[in-house]
Amino acid sequence: MGLPLRLKIFCGLVFLLVVLAAAFGSSFLVADVLIPPGGGEVRVAEAAPESYWDNLWLLARVIQGEAGDEPFLGKVAVGAVLLNRVRSGSFPNTLAGVVFQPLAFESVANGLIWWRPPSLESIRAAAAALAGWDPTYGALYFWNPAKPVNPWVWTRQIITQIGRHIFAR
Repeated sequence: MGLPLRLKIFCGLVFLLVVLAAAFGSSFLVADVLIPPGGGEVRVAEAAPESYWDNLWLLARVIQGEAGDEPFLGKVAVGAVLLNRVRSGSFPNTLAGVVFQPLAFESVANGLIWWRPPSLESIRAAAAALAGWDPTYGALYFWNPAKPVNPWVWTRQIITQIGRHIFAR
């Protein structure tokens, strides 16, 4: 026989609180140091404005859609590319502007970002990218060479490959 419904609901709520606490833990809210896998450190701001949470959630959704099956480093790298575009001057100057640029990202064009919720790892990767970690060294483009792409991307200066994605300027 199964657990009583009230106990199932209670356990579900506790699980949700644990996941949220892990995703938005104190290391992302107070002056702290995030130590990403592979070493190094990223200073995290003392307080986060409301727009930070909007950007975190949007970035995590795109990371999940574009790199959901990639390793953590690959997820951070995809997030870093979006943020590099915001800063570049050649793209829209907001994260939403970059994300919703027509045909820029497959997961946006096909709606995947709306029906595939971000994993905890994608949320953490988004937080790491927003904190300044850029394993792509300034890349503005990424693609999976196993998928059909516009041949133009191969004219870009390739910087690195992380997981199945190539990153370029």
